[in-house]
Amino acid sequence: MANIKSAKKKAKQDIVRTERNLARATAIKTAIKKVLAAVAQAADFEQTKVLLKDVEAKLARAKSKGLLHANTASRKLSRLSKKVAQTFKQEAASK
Repeated sequence: MANIKSAKKKAKQDIVRTERNLARATAIKTAIKKVLAAVAQAADFEQTKVLLKDVEAKLARAKSKGLLHANTASRKLSRLSKKVAQTFKQEAASK
């Protein structure tokens, strides 16, 4: 345990930041799973777009806060968008 006052404060700040980062990372994973579930069920396209927009916002925030590398966030969003577009393109072609 830290003895110096500033070190104690830094330790507390680290705990708070760790919890916050974990919550953000968990929220991103959950949002991605929701989009993938909507794609798997071939749910309403508008609803899926809203879910995708939510993922985009969460990834952008995580990127700006330093939780994710910029390229990682872009790659995740790109792959997810590609799956959504491909699924609904096939669905439209089959109708």
